[in-house]
Amino acid sequence: MNSTKKLADGYDIPSIGFGTVFMKGEDCANNVAQAIRHGYRLIDTAIRYDNEGAVGEGIRRSGVPREELFVTSKLRAQFYKDPDVALEMIEESLYRMGLDYLDLYLLHWPNPKQDLYVQAWQVLIEAQKRGLVRSIGVCNFMPEHLNRLEDETGVLPVVNQIELHPYFSQEKQRAFDASKGIITEAWSPLSRGRTVIYDETLKAIAAEKGKTVGQIILRWHYQLGVIAIPKAGSEEHQLENLAIFDFELSDEDMQKINALTQENGRIDNQDPREFEEF
Repeated sequence: MNSTKKLADGYDIPSIGFGTVFMKGEDCANNVAQAIRHGYRLIDTAIRYDNEGAVGEGIRRSGVPREELFVTSKLRAQFYKDPDVALEMIEESLYRMGLDYLDLYLLHWPNPKQDLYVQAWQVLIEAQKRGLVRSIGVCNFMPEHLNRLEDETGVLPVVNQIELHPYFSQEKQRAFDASKGIITEAWSPLSRGRTVIYDETLKAIAAEKGKTVGQIILRWHYQLGVIAIPKAGSEEHQLENLAIFDFELSDEDMQKINALTQENGRIDNQDPREFEEF
């Protein structure tokens, strides 16, 4: 059963979602439709993924009413420079997906060296006023970036989507987000299947619970109050990732998993203070 969390603007967001990074074309459309039929209600995409059209097709194929879904996309940083173009690209997201509105729209990266993220944030505020999007948020924003948005626009994001998994638990960032009423969302919650899912501590907890390592990690996110958006290309994994609400991790389990975090735990060393998305 997929529960929800309340955003600061009053809307409800599902507690676990379906990520679509690296999915394209017919494969993407089929996976999205299948995921929705299996019970996912939060679908996450981005301009940068080049799959908004396929995600929209998957939504239509699912047969689930639009109002039951929570659809997210993101503005690519190359469009921050010109506010008129940025607004047009938000409209293009809607046209590509065949939707009248998006539930959540995010700035994909701060790109602080370009110093355009405040200007881009003002575009999202305008898009919200125009009814193109219901909720607005950011990805990969650090405390200094969030403080600047608040200081210069008076409007805080309701979501901050960041890299977060047991090898990079982002405790300070999560605490800061919470202090501002911002929900933390995790991209690559299973480390894209590359690192943390092979961890021996997690394997031991999974064996004890009769669950998979992926389920243990997603339950950890849930108990932290973080929304995870794992990508799953198979029906088995789609169902598995949703089946995290029938067990609990003990305080000891949570402490063991929290202890796995590493200072350099990022998957691809994408530090938002340095990484530039175009």
